[in-house]
Amino acid sequence: MAITASLVKELRQRTDAGMMDCKQALTETNGDMDAAIDLMRTSGAAKAAKKAGRVAAEGLVKINISADKKTVTILEVNSETDFVTKGDVFIGFVDMLGTLALKTTPANIKEFLSQTLDNGDSLEEAREDIIAKVGENIAIRRVQTITTDNGVIGTYKHGDRIAVVTALEGGDEALAKDIAMHIAANKPECITEAELSTDLLTREKTIFIEQAKESGKPDNIIEKMIVGRMKKFVNEVTLYGQSFVKDPDTTVGKLAQSNNAQVKSFVRFEVGEGIEKKEENFADEVMTQIQD
Repeated sequence: MAITASLVKELRQRTDAGMMDCKQALTETNGDMDAAIDLMRTSGAAKAAKKAGRVAAEGLVKINISADKKTVTILEVNSETDFVTKGDVFIGFVDMLGTLALKTTPANIKEFLSQTLDNGDSLEEAREDIIAKVGENIAIRRVQTITTDNGVIGTYKHGDRIAVVTALEGGDEALAKDIAMHIAANKPECITEAELSTDLLTREKTIFIEQAKESGKPDNIIEKMIVGRMKKFVNEVTLYGQSFVKDPDTTVGKLAQSNNAQVKSFVRFEVGEGIEKKEENFADEVMTQIQD
C-alpha cells in the first residue's frame, strides 16, 4: 500500500510523533493505521511525543575545544529530572552533540539543529530516540561557537551546571581561565558600563531617586546619593567593575589591565536559567502515568 502524505499527517495528529517515525511505522505495517499506532506505542515513539510538551529544566552543559585552542563550543541540553542527567544514555547523547558542535561550529541553535548525523538521522530524530529511551522530555536548548585568531580562550566548568568561555586579547590561558571562573561565580551582565543598555540604567536611576526622596534629605545630598548608588550598581553588574573573586582588593578590570589583557567577549551558560518551571496538575500527571 502506498504511504501517502495524508496518512502520515493523520498518524502524526493521532500520536504527536515525528514525521519520520510516522512514515516508518506506516511502512512497516503496510499502511494499517491502528497497527502503526500499536507499533509506535511499543517502540516508544508515541510516548516520546507525549513527553515533548513537558518542561525540561534540568540537564548538562558541555564545552568542546579544538586542538589548536582557537575554537570552542558551549552547549546546553535539558532533561526533566537531575536523575536522567547522571545516566550513560543522556551523557552519551550530550557528548555526541558536543563533538558535532565543534565539528560544525554552528552560529546559533537553529543552524545546529539543521545538522544531520553520520547515520543519516536528523537531530530531531536523535532527540526523539533519546526521549523514548530515558522516558523524559529532552531539549537541545542552545549552543554557541567562540573563536579567536590571535587571542586566548579560557574555559571553566562548575560541576555540570555552569560553563563559561572567555576570549581575551593579550594575557594567557591561566588568566582567561581565572576570569572565566570569576564569571561563573559572579554572573556579570556585560564587560563594561558602555555595554549596559540606556533603558536599564534609566530604570535603576528612577528607582534610586524614589528611594532617596523617601529619606527626606536635601536635594544636593540626594544627588550625591544617586551618583554613589549608580556607581555601585554599575560595578556590581559589569565584569570590569566587579571585585575579582580570587583577590577582592582588585577589580577584574584592573586585573586585566595589569596583565596587558582585554576581555573581548564571554559566554556563560547555567542549566535551566530563564526556563519557567510550571506546576503540573496532579490529575493530569496521574493520567499521563496511566497512559504511559
